[in-house]
Amino acid sequence: MSDMGMIIDGGRMAAAASFDVTNPSTGEIVGSAPNATPDDLDKAVSAAKVAFETWSKKSDAELAAACEAVAARIGEHAEELAHLLTKEQGKPLNGLGSRFELGGAQAWAGHTAGLSLPMKVLQDTNEGRIELHRNPVGVVGSITPWNWPVMIAVWHILPAVRTGNTVVIKPSPYTPLSTLRLVEIMNEVLPAGVVNAVASDDQLHNIGAAMAAHPDIRKMVFTGSIATGKRVMMTAAETMKRLTLELGGNDAGIVLPDVDAKQIAEGLFWGGFINNGQTCAAMKRLYVHEDVYDDVCDALVDYARNVTVGDGLDETSVLGPIANQMQFDKVKRLVDDAKTKGRVLLGGEPGEGLYFAPTIIADLSHDDPLVAEEQFGPALPIVKYSDIEEVIALANDSENGLGGSVWSKDTGKAKEIARRLQCGSVWINKHGAIQPNAPFGGVKSSGLGVEFGEEGLAEYTDIQVVYC
Repeated sequence: MSDMGMIIDGGRMAAAASFDVTNPSTGEIVGSAPNATPDDLDKAVSAAKVAFETWSKKSDAELAAACEAVAARIGEHAEELAHLLTKEQGKPLNGLGSRFELGGAQAWAGHTAGLSLPMKVLQDTNEGRIELHRNPVGVVGSITPWNWPVMIAVWHILPAVRTGNTVVIKPSPYTPLSTLRLVEIMNEVLPAGVVNAVASDDQLHNIGAAMAAHPDIRKMVFTGSIATGKRVMMTAAETMKRLTLELGGNDAGIVLPDVDAKQIAEGLFWGGFINNGQTCAAMKRLYVHEDVYDDVCDALVDYARNVTVGDGLDETSVLGPIANQMQFDKVKRLVDDAKTKGRVLLGGEPGEGLYFAPTIIADLSHDDPLVAEEQFGPALPIVKYSDIEEVIALANDSENGLGGSVWSKDTGKAKEIARRLQCGSVWINKHGAIQPNAPFGGVKSSGLGVEFGEEGLAEYTDIQVVYC
């Protein structure tokens, strides 16, 4: 059992109440998390606000060194955090699972430590000198989701800390334990109050909404659904908070007629089924040209049927269960509807508990719910097309605009098509391969602002122009 407390002002603090966290693989309780109140949030924000007064005055070198120390600590505790993550989220230890996530978290932390936003001289003439400086905004509020909880916590926290801000983070009630422990580990090398963590089951108190409304939080970073992101944005407007929102995606993959189906099958599968499909930038709908449609369907099924699904703590598992009942119910609803309209090539039926075998359904149309909605689970719809102009229009016919991909032997032609897709990131012959040195964010309803790289780092600063 892993019973965690809030992390406020450098130490673990108990809440008046707690809530249980269950293992999606077994349904067993794996630990308890503190159920914070608005007063607890005030204490965390107050600690962060006090810490900001000294942390914001640290030199660039001192901030970089602190982030390097955090990255090292993540590496030292990677196996502990990976097991805790698997127990509460369900993803396997191996494959593209918890150990992969912890490796990514350490890599992102290390890369962020090496970034910098030096002063820029805009003008230096006889008429005067103009300098552009970037100042930390203050206390940053972070709300993270349940799909990649440790990695996304690092995405939110490290650039904030690197630029001289302090943080209060609230993890998803489905996966609070690994984030609380992560923040506790960070506090071993950071001054008290720089990074604080509260948790809530979102039933007793809506701590997320209270964060968005809190007058002493100057920026909100949120990763999650479009609907919740809109509410964060509306609430934050009252205090003119800075915002970074990474919201839902319904990424389209377009397969051109010149592909070798067997060569791309593995890439297509993991583009759609990474983390059991529970990834914002996973491929959620696949459009395949009629000339290679049957070959691609066959090759994809041949690869998928050999993927091992099981308990995440079993070292042989490659995929685990769906992470929670809410998401399981959504996937089942969409799959049940799709089964009446398309052709089930693989899967289609739930297993015991929250297990749902990888499901591939062909012969669907663009307007079918499994295609039009973000399923966020292990179910991939395939749509046949004949005209490239039509399929580009279909790919863009969505409120989402997070990612997309084009698959072809002719990378020049694929790039031409990719540039016409209305999304923040687009890949050629792969899908979802993000890097810490490349900005990541969505267009349309998929978000506001970007993360990663210098562009993402700048999101945690205010510009100040000095005329000398």
